[in-house]
Amino acid sequence: MASKHEYPIYIISKGRAYNPMTANIFKKANIDFLIAVEPQEADEYKLSIGEKYVLILPFANLGLGSYPARNYCWEHAKNLGYKYHWIFDDNIRNFRKWINGKRLVIDNINDALVYVEKNTYYNNIDILGFEYTTFCVRAPKQPFKKNVHIYSSLLINNAIPYRWRLKYNEDIDLCLQVLHNGGSTLSCVYYLVDKTSTTAKMKGGNQDELYKGNNPEKKLLKAKMIEAVWPQYAKTVIRYGRFHHFIDWKIFKKK
Repeated sequence: MASKHEYPIYIISKGRAYNPMTANIFKKANIDFLIAVEPQEADEYKLSIGEKYVLILPFANLGLGSYPARNYCWEHAKNLGYKYHWIFDDNIRNFRKWINGKRLVIDNINDALVYVEKNTYYNNIDILGFEYTTFCVRAPKQPFKKNVHIYSSLLINNAIPYRWRLKYNEDIDLCLQVLHNGGSTLSCVYYLVDKTSTTAKMKGGNQDELYKGNNPEKKLLKAKMIEAVWPQYAKTVIRYGRFHHFIDWKIFKKK
């Protein structure tokens, strides 16, 4: 019998009780999780997903993006005595696996979670996670990429001294905190995740709170914020027809 994944799963969500993608795929796979929501939306999520899955946050409408909720989940897992915890965005559509040179959608998500978790047993890894399907178009020679940015699906060591702290690009900042201080990350490319192609296509979440109106000035602010915090690694460029940050993660592969 296959082993069950070990660490608790949290999903951060706001304004998406109408379509809780990540929660739905976990429910379909019979995997337990908690979805962290603000109190004014708790009843909607309970109706949509089920009361047992809802973790009600002790704050609302802070205007700071998702990082306070992410830190709350971190402390929640830590207080329960777990060494690591999973944190997922709420717009993951599928998990995939490379099979015979193809990225096939899988139903057995537990196997993917266990595959990544096993690397916490014999490696001193601070953050692990899954690569986006769109960023892995060729069958990988190795199952993981080391010391890179982890997107949207992170397995975090609860003992590391860093925390989520930025309104924009909070995942980049957390990974840079780890790597700048000599830590390590692993991104799984053997199993992959599909995220909604652009956040703007879904109502709710940071799209409503931080980027409403698709204002170019906010896009510039988002890119500039990571450059301001990490000028030695990040710069603001024009990519995909808009302001975007650029980081050469290869610098950390040498460490």
